[in-house]
Amino acid sequence: MRPEGERPRGATSTTRTSRAFGAGPPEDGVRPEARAAMAEATVPVGGRGDRQSDVVTAASAAVSGHDGSAAALPAVLADVPVAVLLIDQKSGSVTYANDAAIELAGDVRLPVDIDTWGAAVGLTDLAGAPLARTTGPLSLVAQGQPVTGEAVRLVPGRSTDAGRARDDDGRGDRLLWVTGFPLSQPGSTQQLSLVVFLEVEGIGGSGDAESELQALRERAVVATDIAFTITDPRQPGNPLVWVNPSFTRITGYSYEESVGRNCRFLQGPATDRAAVAEIRAALAAERALTVTLLNHRRDGTAFWNQLAISPVFDGEGELVSFVGIQTDVTERVRVEREREAALAAEQAARQEAESARAVAERAQADAERAQADAETAQARLALMAEATSSLIATLDVGDLLDRLATLCVPTLADWVVVTVVDELGEVREVASRDRELRLTQLRRYDAGHAMRLPPDSPSQRAITTSRSVLVERLPAQLDETIASPSAQEVAARLGAVSALSAPLVARRRTRGSITLVRTSPGRPFTPEDVGLVEDLARRAALVLDNVRLYQQEHAVADTLQRSLLPELPDIPGLRAAAHYVSASTAADVGGDFYDLLQLPDGSVGMVVGDVVGHDVAAAAAMGHLRGLIRACLWDAPDPHPSTVLTRVDRLVQGLRVASLATMTYLNAVPPATPGGPWRARVANAGHPPLLVRSPDGVVRPVDGVTGLLVGVDVDAERAVLEVELPAGSTVLGYTDGLVEMPGSDLDQGIAALVERLSATPVDASPRELCDAAVSAPLDGRDDVALIAVRFE
Repeated sequence: MRPEGERPRGATSTTRTSRAFGAGPPEDGVRPEARAAMAEATVPVGGRGDRQSDVVTAASAAVSGHDGSAAALPAVLADVPVAVLLIDQKSGSVTYANDAAIELAGDVRLPVDIDTWGAAVGLTDLAGAPLARTTGPLSLVAQGQPVTGEAVRLVPGRSTDAGRARDDDGRGDRLLWVTGFPLSQPGSTQQLSLVVFLEVEGIGGSGDAESELQALRERAVVATDIAFTITDPRQPGNPLVWVNPSFTRITGYSYEESVGRNCRFLQGPATDRAAVAEIRAALAAERALTVTLLNHRRDGTAFWNQLAISPVFDGEGELVSFVGIQTDVTERVRVEREREAALAAEQAARQEAESARAVAERAQADAERAQADAETAQARLALMAEATSSLIATLDVGDLLDRLATLCVPTLADWVVVTVVDELGEVREVASRDRELRLTQLRRYDAGHAMRLPPDSPSQRAITTSRSVLVERLPAQLDETIASPSAQEVAARLGAVSALSAPLVARRRTRGSITLVRTSPGRPFTPEDVGLVEDLARRAALVLDNVRLYQQEHAVADTLQRSLLPELPDIPGLRAAAHYVSASTAADVGGDFYDLLQLPDGSVGMVVGDVVGHDVAAAAAMGHLRGLIRACLWDAPDPHPSTVLTRVDRLVQGLRVASLATMTYLNAVPPATPGGPWRARVANAGHPPLLVRSPDGVVRPVDGVTGLLVGVDVDAERAVLEVELPAGSTVLGYTDGLVEMPGSDLDQGIAALVERLSATPVDASPRELCDAAVSAPLDGRDDVALIAVRFE
């Protein structure tokens, strides 16, 4: 509660009251203690986390905890978006109002009589009469009686506060729904009640005041996210006579399945019998009760239910109903149990530690040493796991060495140097890092010139002997026998007290060394550090050697691929260019090819294809297939593309040249007269369509012709499409590595390629068209073969 005369945090006289009912976003900046209290006491209802429901949950949890805990309520309720009051039943006064409630009342100082607060707000009943009467909802709550819901009007002009009366946003009278009930347990030193105001819009228009009031009541109660239930103790078994939709959402039982039954149908075998007995006793004594017990939903799942029961009496004091408020507090119970378990574990550990210290200081030291060893082992496993995942994520030697250096600093050393040597022992790669993860340049020589490490340096000794070298105490000044001039300079600048070098050995060959340096005299390397560094060095060396092997295989495959691709011939009337891009993410080269031939009958044959597979074997198969295709084109009795491809199908299957392959073949016949159009025939065996760029720069795919992959069916008759190519037209063939991208289909890739080619100048050469085709980022997981031929 706030001292008298103090304004609640965040309340200003100019703030519009519409914000109090969620018309604007809630303010940030909650005090740390407020957030802690809300995290401790607030539990979402039904898993949705509605903040209006949190008002009841948080307030009930705070008050029901222990005497004096109501002091936490300002922190819990300060920033909820509905107006909330706390009323002291003994004095009948408002002792706390959250920011939204203060905005309604203006500059009213707390504590204040409840009727005075209502007058300052400008609250009236539906007929316009002031609420300052003993039967009004605020007065009833102040007397400790529950109000399950009643409609009131808010008339800003009726406020007794002059500033509040002027602060009208032009919306006129508004309808509010008032809900309230006592919070405190019987016998508590503080007897508090909670009041929640909810604005309700859209009611009216029927002309029937009673119907409008009923509709208002139903809409307000249903709109809230509080699970309300009402029972009738005058009927046998005290059955439910009404439940709201929140009850159905929490329990899974519909209105029809719930009404007419006693609430005990939510109980199960694991429900605490003591809690059930407490509920029965409270009902028999006609007193309020708040209890948490294990209930079950309709689907059988269990949940912890915080049940608040309040008796309702008529004007003659006869019990007429019990109002229940139910909240799913499963998460809060779980957190509390985990906290209790953690506290119990902590207390047990403390007792054990105190007992150990009482027995002997040596036992305490042993326990601490064991704990340190366990933490060290755990840290070592974490470092090794991180090292493995980080190092295998790259296939570049420089990047690999940088990652290795970053792993070591500052976890293992203050600065580190990783060195890779060739077969002659000459340094080829160096990476280093200091504590600020800056690159430390240790090589001061011209690029292309190798250097040798000093013979007595820890790095060279580790490489020569293939064993780790530990120098627990380095000389105060390093000389040229153990450090290069640049290393001496770095050591003088960063410091060097202790060093540990481990060889990078993989497949029985030493590829280099990793040297870690510490600069603190109180933290030298010890023999216990050697095993960890050696383990890290072994993993790094294996990855380094795998990268070396990959690069070798990639180079071999790339060389083989390029050697198998032809040099484009000079053919009169044609201008041609080709381009090849090998895969960059693995040794995935070898399957893609292109070819251009002038045939004996004077026509021109253009082929582009792709052998299934991405390795050296695919490159070899591509070479065989390209030679076979050349023979079929050159020595074809019938140059018709369908006949040529059928012959290729039979030879591929009969000779088993390649398992599967795609290709497209274009046969172009020169024009009958100079400057006339070329006549082309196109056949396709499961390959992306050719693209034709007309002399005016328009690019279009050669659609309408497709077929099975090469070698699948030797008896299949290939479809052929005839195309007329005006002088100046360019035909572009490509493999799928150019148009396949993750997250998109082949049609999207072809459309993007058409867009790039269309953006080039009208007079772009075949070479310029190839460059434009590969200008976009490529996937890198497949190689690309590309050929562009202009028909003059």
